[in-house]
Amino acid sequence: MLLVKKYLALTYLVTLFFLPEVAKFIPFSKNTTVQIQFEHTVYNDVLKLDTAKYFNAVGQPFSITKFKYYIGNIILQNSNGTSYRHRKYYLINEEDEMSKSITLHDIPASDYTGMSITIGIDSIDNCNGVQSGALDPVHGMFWSWNSGYIFLKLEGTSAECSTPMQFFEYHIGGFTADNNCIRTTSLQFVKPAKLKTKTRLSIILETAVDKILNKPNSIDFSVLPTITDRKNAKLMADNYKDVFTVKELRYEGR
Repeated sequence: MLLVKKYLALTYLVTLFFLPEVAKFIPFSKNTTVQIQFEHTVYNDVLKLDTAKYFNAVGQPFSITKFKYYIGNIILQNSNGTSYRHRKYYLINEEDEMSKSITLHDIPASDYTGMSITIGIDSIDNCNGVQSGALDPVHGMFWSWNSGYIFLKLEGTSAECSTPMQFFEYHIGGFTADNNCIRTTSLQFVKPAKLKTKTRLSIILETAVDKILNKPNSIDFSVLPTITDRKNAKLMADNYKDVFTVKELRYEGR
């Protein structure tokens, strides 16, 4: 028993020694929260499912019926060069208003100059099989035939689609080297976000859905109405890499 205790103590010390700088030097702050709100837009207008008609970069009309995606690995960059990482995954779903606002609790009080956010599920969690919470297959974001997570779903209709009911569907996923659709966006704040104890910082992120269809790769509905495998998935993953922009920072409790 004594030997086991010594081993555990040694393991704990080694773990502390090799922890990244953020874990050693940024103290946690009770009652300090960061709320991230996602606002979905199409060409600067609020996304409206089913009813609104839009036009893509090649002039094709379309409507959107479904839009949801996984985000995770949220990193807040500190002005002194360190950072705070929040690894938990969240499913952002246009049909679920509550899902478009997430709250991170007990965030270290500091001055933050920017953030990064990732769309996708990393290889470890993809290979861990069926999970609970946001990663529960009940949300319809898991390929049972491929034992992996769908990172992003974008579905709708266009008169240019040759599919039944003129339906398009883009189900994007994959984490292996030749099919890596995990994408991270780095964002800088116009001025440092000063997060203090007992303060809530709200970061409003605009998600430009039109970019997923247009930049840098223009999606032609008549040519590519469906993406559900690795062949063209990376084209759309490159498009959603820069889908986020910081719209506003708000403070409460200062």
